[in-house]
Amino acid sequence: GRQSSLTDPPRTGQPPRCGVRGGGEGIENGDAGVLDPSLPPHCFRLKQLALGKRRNIGLIADFVCIFFHLRHREEEMGSMDDYPRKPSQSQSPTRSKLKILLVLVLTNLLSIYLFSGSSGRINWLPPATHLWDSGALLRELNETQGLLSASQAEVMLLSRRLSTTNTLLETLLTDVGKARRDEAAEQDLEGWAHQLTGELKLAVGPHKLPLGYTPNLGSDELYPTLGTACRRYQEELTQYMSYEVGGECPSDEAFAQRLMLKGCEPLPRRRCHPKSPVGYVEPTPFPQSLWSIPPDASITWDAYTCKNYACLVHRKMEKGTYDCKDCFDLSGREKDRWLYDNGELDYGIDEVLEAKHGSVRIGLDIGGGTGSFAARMRERNVTIVTSSMNFDGPFNNFIASRGLLPLHISVAHRLPFFDNTLDIVHSMHVLSNWIPDSMLEFALFDIHRVLRPGGLFWLDHFFCLGTQLNATYVPMFQRIGFKKLRWSAGRKLDRGLDKNEWYLSALLEKPTT
Repeated sequence: GRQSSLTDPPRTGQPPRCGVRGGGEGIENGDAGVLDPSLPPHCFRLKQLALGKRRNIGLIADFVCIFFHLRHREEEMGSMDDYPRKPSQSQSPTRSKLKILLVLVLTNLLSIYLFSGSSGRINWLPPATHLWDSGALLRELNETQGLLSASQAEVMLLSRRLSTTNTLLETLLTDVGKARRDEAAEQDLEGWAHQLTGELKLAVGPHKLPLGYTPNLGSDELYPTLGTACRRYQEELTQYMSYEVGGECPSDEAFAQRLMLKGCEPLPRRRCHPKSPVGYVEPTPFPQSLWSIPPDASITWDAYTCKNYACLVHRKMEKGTYDCKDCFDLSGREKDRWLYDNGELDYGIDEVLEAKHGSVRIGLDIGGGTGSFAARMRERNVTIVTSSMNFDGPFNNFIASRGLLPLHISVAHRLPFFDNTLDIVHSMHVLSNWIPDSMLEFALFDIHRVLRPGGLFWLDHFFCLGTQLNATYVPMFQRIGFKKLRWSAGRKLDRGLDKNEWYLSALLEKPTT
């Protein structure tokens, strides 16, 4: 009298094929089919797993499904209290036999599946060992070696190409960096000029030429000469150029000289008048002036510790370090310098001039102190320009008062003479190891430049350490290209033997070819 369950078997008396609508063909043919959602839960999940599998899996699923279907039917009937079951139904031996039969069939089918259907996919035996022909194996090895050799050749080719590419890239980056530096330097220079004001801006320029372009300059503008390092000291340079136009210049000699020694050389020109000495006295006539102390009223003493020449003469007896400490005492060592040749470090002027048989007429003394070398040469009708700095003393004024030619430039300055013009260049103590090697070599090449062919370079008491002499300076002089006429080296003993300090004196000639 109850309504039939959706899971009841069909009235034909045949068990259902696990609820696959459209028949069992879908399972047997490997199709997905359509699951009947009215199946018992166990059967429904089993058929989901069986969809799309092989035919034997589908058969197993059918038998299992029948088993669960019968159990499900029995449980439903056992739970109906309103409809008591007949004794024949609950005690039927047929149903028990059917259960045993189903379990037996299911077990056999599962065994058949494991040992036949899926056993093809399981490799129960160890892999077979192949016996290779030695000849074939050798050929394969040779082929492999050939391929490796070809690969190695390609790698080497790629390596060479990569090296070439790296070289080209480095060259390109160098050129780009140089171009950027040049551009930055130009922008820096232009930017620096635009920042200037007043007298400094006017002194730095550039200035348009009144007549326009000239081929001598290759431009229509004229730049005043100014040391490149001046741009590093804009504040000091502005101070130097601060004055009343047409008035008296500030008394800043020491300040200006420090700028020069920093590389701001030459300094810009100024439109002011230097301070004049009070009670100026005319200089002593020549040739008495060569060995006379000038009057104190000939110079302005603002920049110096000493305020008269008597103080400078007696400074040699004072404690402390001064540049050319006894140079102002013309009656002392200065009177006898270069008059005698001892055959060692001290060369005599007459012996040096004799080497050129009277052809020495003009020259330069680098760092010549108060000009005594030029005075001795003047006595022999040789004109010498003396370069000097005013280190706490009026060296340039003193040279001029003796009737000689002073030149206020530092040792770092390019010599203001044309190529191949001077007969002799002399330097005592100034060119020594206190100068950086590269700057010293530039200075020596500059000396070689201004000397005429056959001109003389008199290197007088060059100071260095014993370890530097042969390792650094002898090779340097060889690079310059001078010919040795005289060469003397000796120990400097005033500070003791343990210092290993040496002097070098040399008379070098510029080759004529």
